[in-house]
Amino acid sequence: MSRPTGRPATGATAPATALRAPAPGWATEADVVVVGSGVAGLTVALRCAAAGAKVTVVTKARLDDGSTRWAQGGIAAALGEGDTPGQHLDDTLVAGAGLCDERAVRTLVTEGPGAVRRLIATGARFDADEDTGEILLTREGGHHRSRIAHAGGDATGAEISRALVAAVRAAGIDTVENALVLDLLKDGSGRAAGVTLHVMGEGRRDGVGAVRADAVVLATGGMGQIFSATTNPAVSTGDGVALALRAGAEISDLEFVQFHPTVLWLGPEAQGQQPLVSEAVRGEGAHLVDADGVRFMRGRHELAELAPRDIVAKAIMGRMRERGAEHMYLDARHFGAPMWERRFPTILAACRAHGIDPVTEPIPVAPAAHYASGGVRTDLRGRTTVPGLYACGEVACTGVHGANRLASNSLLEGLVFAERIAEDITAGPRPAGAASPAAGPAPARPAAGRPGAGPAGPPLLASEARYQIQHIMTHGAGVLRSAESLARAADRLDQVQDEAVAELRRDGKTAEPGVGTWEATNLHLVARVLVAAALRREETRGCHWREDRPERDDAAWRRHLLVTLRPDGALDVRSTDSEAFPPPTTTPRPETESRP
Repeated sequence: MSRPTGRPATGATAPATALRAPAPGWATEADVVVVGSGVAGLTVALRCAAAGAKVTVVTKARLDDGSTRWAQGGIAAALGEGDTPGQHLDDTLVAGAGLCDERAVRTLVTEGPGAVRRLIATGARFDADEDTGEILLTREGGHHRSRIAHAGGDATGAEISRALVAAVRAAGIDTVENALVLDLLKDGSGRAAGVTLHVMGEGRRDGVGAVRADAVVLATGGMGQIFSATTNPAVSTGDGVALALRAGAEISDLEFVQFHPTVLWLGPEAQGQQPLVSEAVRGEGAHLVDADGVRFMRGRHELAELAPRDIVAKAIMGRMRERGAEHMYLDARHFGAPMWERRFPTILAACRAHGIDPVTEPIPVAPAAHYASGGVRTDLRGRTTVPGLYACGEVACTGVHGANRLASNSLLEGLVFAERIAEDITAGPRPAGAASPAAGPAPARPAAGRPGAGPAGPPLLASEARYQIQHIMTHGAGVLRSAESLARAADRLDQVQDEAVAELRRDGKTAEPGVGTWEATNLHLVARVLVAAALRREETRGCHWREDRPERDDAAWRRHLLVTLRPDGALDVRSTDSEAFPPPTTTPRPETESRP
């Protein structure tokens, strides 16, 4: 393999907005550093290593602890008889509510079947017909065809993770587990030159260190922990989006957070990760009902319970309001015990662990934060607006999902765009300035003495601020939003930051660097961006539901919002001219907003 660029300069530095952290006490080098160990990250690592690159995978917990392992339903691709990429494209565009980038969707659906077959060749075993050996396919919300391949009934993500982790270990790829990525390193030209990270363990690589690399790939997953109730694991604190923002990258469509309609309701005080009841349960014929057993999805959409997720989530919330209820029910008693045990063993076990038996009683469900359709903006090769920095999987915004992700497109997106990133990285050097869609200088350092910024970085937030942020976001920027609720959320987020800045200015003190404070600070930054975008988008579209602006407005809002972080901590927010992403090199200077 020809290296994409020269070895990073020893003078590589983190941005002025970097997290406060001790200086790196150790360093290592690679051609490619991949941050994250889900389907996207491990696929990039395997493909790059196969091409001869020296790869280091950095992951926040263990290799198999990312969001991929929690995916129940499956992976969507036109694999069945009579199905075509064109039909898959049509369903994706409808679900995306007018904001999908059609080029990106076409890439996904045409390259998807081959990518799934290569995943199978890597070792992933999908459920198949015992007689014919054909992959079994099912339906989920928004799909007009059965095109969801699954494994272990409802343990698709776990099987994919198992296969990829085994392949990575067999390939001898360098891995750094229990490591929280901190910030991007850049060389003197503004190109990515590696990352700083904190390893939670003992040994040669412990504490804060650095991995210097020619290419950096963010595959850090989601940010569901900015809400009180989510299907995301505890590690999903938006670290990749926050790192990219501090590095000067563009973020897009972060207002479009998908709330999964059917999450096991554990009571009004439940917080953190909640058990998911896969959409595949409805795909197999389960019914959504209220306390009286009425199927309220009938007449609301042609697909009833299999309508796109935003429609189902809104219908559930609306029925809850009408009835003064805290949840609705998913009724699949007609499945019978054998089908529950064969098709949905994981969900059955989770329900029974919480005292609910789906075989004999309906399951209480309510929407919870599930998937970020937006993220770090990329082109069709996974390149961000920072040279040498790539993103794929949930942390990225490729344009595939638009305003609302179609069920089971997420694993496929991670797979397809990971392969494209690996191909781009290993293709060899390109002429200067061609390595990224927006090669340019690093962000300027802020003026000396600017409160809350500077060489030492902004103040860190106390670990306890995590719960403040979750409460603010759940009540102000959850499923139901309005100008009033969002403005209140913005003010309260500002107060959290202002108190930390005031303490730093007054006493010279900030929260001690550590995993809890770094995560809280990342969550706060991501929350600010989400609220800023949700306030600006004055319409209801996809999974962004503005009660005060209940109609979709294509004339004014069939476009994307792009957000960047200035060195002084302010946000720049601007909109594109259409639903297509324009070339980053031709975009004008964004309008400046000092507050979200």
